[in-house]
Amino acid sequence: MAAERVHVPFPVGVLGATGTVGQRFIKLIAAHPYFRLHALGASARSAGRPYHQAVKGRWKQTTAVPASARDLVVQECVPDRFQGCVVIFSGLDADVAGDVELAFRASEFAVFSNAKNHRRDAQIPLIVPLVNPAHFAIIPHQRSVQTPRLQRGFIVTNANCSTTGLVIPLAALEKKYGPLDAVLVSTMHMDIMDNVIPYIGGEEEKLEWETAKILGGLTQDGTSFNLRAESPLRISASCSRVPVTEGHTETVSVRFSHRPPPSPQQVRETLAEFSTEAQSLRVPSAPQHAIIVHEDNDRPQPRLDRDSQDGSCVHVGRIRQCAVLDIKFVVMSNNVAIGAATSSIMNAEIALSKKIIISPDS
Repeated sequence: MAAERVHVPFPVGVLGATGTVGQRFIKLIAAHPYFRLHALGASARSAGRPYHQAVKGRWKQTTAVPASARDLVVQECVPDRFQGCVVIFSGLDADVAGDVELAFRASEFAVFSNAKNHRRDAQIPLIVPLVNPAHFAIIPHQRSVQTPRLQRGFIVTNANCSTTGLVIPLAALEKKYGPLDAVLVSTMHMDIMDNVIPYIGGEEEKLEWETAKILGGLTQDGTSFNLRAESPLRISASCSRVPVTEGHTETVSVRFSHRPPPSPQQVRETLAEFSTEAQSLRVPSAPQHAIIVHEDNDRPQPRLDRDSQDGSCVHVGRIRQCAVLDIKFVVMSNNVAIGAATSSIMNAEIALSKKIIISPDS
């Protein structure tokens, strides 16, 4: 089923527009068929300046600043400065995102957040678009418990970049073989030169609890998440920084609850065949293949694979038996695409197709 055609592009705003994730939002929205840039927000030091001046010397994308953003004057991140927008994409840092995003929701904006602040909220869905768009069903309840009750506003979060890369193949395996019992994962992150640092503050904890919320379902009354109470998933994570500019690599071992476990070849076939609701809806950012399975022993690699399908998929390789658990493999995902901005934009596309985003003119 194709997504319902959007006749007029929805005006959108980007918060944290000068940062890495905000820049990726702008790059993606500039060529998007559903959305058009209407307002940009950043810190007070950037406010009042044309965007191309605000990011001068700090633009990190491989293409030039889009024409649609170049001369937009950067605003402070307050709702009154974003009148005319329907959707807000937030690339704000966690130290400021919490209250700002709540203020935009209270002002009846549809907020798609990349920050960690609201991921644990019992009424806010944590959605990886290739895994659990069914969690959008909690939005009516989220609106109903606000004071005053909201008609259009809501917040949706996407996951930590490492969680996103991990949870997509886990979801594919659980869909086919039932619940997983245990997962061991070690992640190799970016942004450290000539060194390996075996610690990233808070990263291991986020990866462990976020996975349970994403792979769990809504409670029967549709008002909260069950967090895998009926089939607990034990996850042990270790996260390190390594010298890579973009692309997160993770080594994963899994144990299946149902015995006997699938063979490595069955796992290869299952991952390669995995399809998602985003693909069936044919939303613009959905990849043709959610998971690309590699046969070569030296793949996936960030440099070779991170830009495949514009970074909207995950790559899995080295699928083999594990002597301690059942199956082990390597996952690689683009942390600023499917791990950040692309996930938020795909979430918004799905929300539009499900008529969760409501225009003030409707």
